[in-house]
Amino acid sequence: MKKKGETSVVDSRPTEDGTAIRRRRLCSCGERFTTFERIQFRELMVVKKNGRKSAFDREKLSKSIYIALKKRPIDTDTVEKFITKISRSLEELGQSEISSSTIGTMVMEGLKDLDPVAYVRFASVYRNFREEKDFIQFVDKIDVFKKK
Repeated sequence: MKKKGETSVVDSRPTEDGTAIRRRRLCSCGERFTTFERIQFRELMVVKKNGRKSAFDREKLSKSIYIALKKRPIDTDTVEKFITKISRSLEELGQSEISSSTIGTMVMEGLKDLDPVAYVRFASVYRNFREEKDFIQFVDKIDVFKKK
């Protein structure tokens, strides 16, 4: 008999891009859920602006990107591929410590191509916009909204 909270794997398969294993699980309580297992090549540390260090957290990156893309017409698969691309790029730098500004710049560059509104949303937090004029100055400098 299974103990409370134990799970069993019902189905396993690689994700479309081959970067993770998708597992469908069944809890002893009868509920089904999905987990994703990813290979982590090395422990990445993020160096904050104030010099403090913390372990890279893919979920934190994912959360900030999903917030920027909230209610935008971008499907989940595209977003997950984007997050995986950023994570892989960070690992491919070959450094164990990465500045938070490097991560922010990568995300901004990717969002610029993915969705201009999400790009401005992310920039407003990343660059700490405080007033309306900060948005106006930023949008005036970029070309993603200019007609071609």
